[in-house]
Amino acid sequence: MSLNWKAGGLLLGLVFFAAVLLVKPIGVSTQFVIVDGIIGDLVNPDLVSQTDDGITSTNAYLAKSGGKYAKSVADPLNYSFIFVLAMMLGGFLSAMARGGVGQSERNIPEVWRANFGDSTFKRYAVSFLGGFVVLYGARLAGGCTSGHMMSGMMQTALSGYIFAAGAFAAAIPVSILMFRKEA
Repeated sequence: MSLNWKAGGLLLGLVFFAAVLLVKPIGVSTQFVIVDGIIGDLVNPDLVSQTDDGITSTNAYLAKSGGKYAKSVADPLNYSFIFVLAMMLGGFLSAMARGGVGQSERNIPEVWRANFGDSTFKRYAVSFLGGFVVLYGARLAGGCTSGHMMSGMMQTALSGYIFAAGAFAAAIPVSILMFRKEA
């Protein structure tokens, strides 16, 4: 079962439009900081605390913006956090609809197979490394592809267009280098 890229793009655009219209722009990389804060607060209960001015943190990053991130650490069940959990659930359900997680050998794209072989471990390792690099870059940029590029461009933010240009300027040469052989 495969979704046509045009239909998928249209559906994605409608989801982003509905999110901005009904709730707020979509962005997910900040929620990884919130998870880090939750884990940090479990290890050090003094990390996030209630003060007369509201919730704050001994960590400068969590305390910035009037304690906005510290508040999310103290009460993570908010729209953005639930959205990230729903994305993971959606990815799992998609994998199951395509035959299950254990069927990964069958689902290796031909272009990957032509360049890197059939190793499932290698594919998972490269995917993890790529995801780590993208998430690290997203935090350096102060937001992720969904926040800067997708939601930002939809709101005609100049930063969204600059982010998109930078993302494609990096992605195209890396793809050319990684996938020299065609399927």
